[in-house]
Amino acid sequence: MKPIVPFEPVVTESVPIGDNWVAQVKWDGTRILTYHDGDNTKLYNRKLNERTKQYPELLHASTYLEADSFILDGEVIALKNGKPSFYDVMKRDRLKNIERNGGMMDRVPITYMVFDILYLNGNWVTDKPLAERMELLKALVKPNEHVQLVESFSDKEGLLQACLSNDLEGVVFKDLTSSYTLGAKDKRWLKRKKQHDLIAVIGGVTYKNGVANSLHLGLYDQETNLIYIGSVGNGKLTNKDWVELTKILVTLQMENCPFTNINDGKSAMVWLKPILTVKVSFLEWIEDQTLRHPIIEAFVTADPLECRLEKEE
Repeated sequence: MKPIVPFEPVVTESVPIGDNWVAQVKWDGTRILTYHDGDNTKLYNRKLNERTKQYPELLHASTYLEADSFILDGEVIALKNGKPSFYDVMKRDRLKNIERNGGMMDRVPITYMVFDILYLNGNWVTDKPLAERMELLKALVKPNEHVQLVESFSDKEGLLQACLSNDLEGVVFKDLTSSYTLGAKDKRWLKRKKQHDLIAVIGGVTYKNGVANSLHLGLYDQETNLIYIGSVGNGKLTNKDWVELTKILVTLQMENCPFTNINDGKSAMVWLKPILTVKVSFLEWIEDQTLRHPIIEAFVTADPLECRLEKEE
């Protein structure tokens, strides 16, 4: 089964009005589509990168959905202190083969939060309205320790406030009449997040006592210039994480500044080859095109040239 690019929501600042809209928790995980052809089960993320070996808990498809073939869409999450942790799920996602990392399945258990079905028993169901696809999921999916169905709520404002007050990532609003358009992104699905986030390129570092303590970030503009957008030292990294990161960063040092909008002689900054990427959350963009209060969420594998200067994301 050939992997597809999933349907994506559009950022919104308002709650949609109308009984045809429902709200779902926006889980802070990694988007994963499950492909089962009757004999084999494979997993791919939204960038079409295979993740079958990273999440072996999901490969026994008959334990949660019995069908000749299917494609499910959902989010793989890892909980820490009862809340989704993107940092922890990335520990699993970055592994090349979990079987070679003994104990990781126990140390970082995952749950697959399923919210859509695209294909069933040899037929695409993407043209059916979301309401019908949700009924299919309820009838077919058997929740277990590692697979759960995402719940939908008619009280959209109530769910949004509950998510924000409990420090969850946000809410996705979905039109119950919407079909699922492969590779599309439009306003039939909307997302409202507590904070903004993006994936940025690491172009520099500042050390303290020989250990990295601040990363200098950039995004590429339309002319492929790397634009400095701010520095980050806060986040979910432990002292041990910073020490391990330092070992990698020292191998990437270079003389020339990769950023086109800051002075090459900026004090204390050590320049790096712009090949590593990191996901950061932040409150807002400020006037000089830098991030306000950025926080490191996790290191991710991404194409640096796809990390573009788009303020709405």
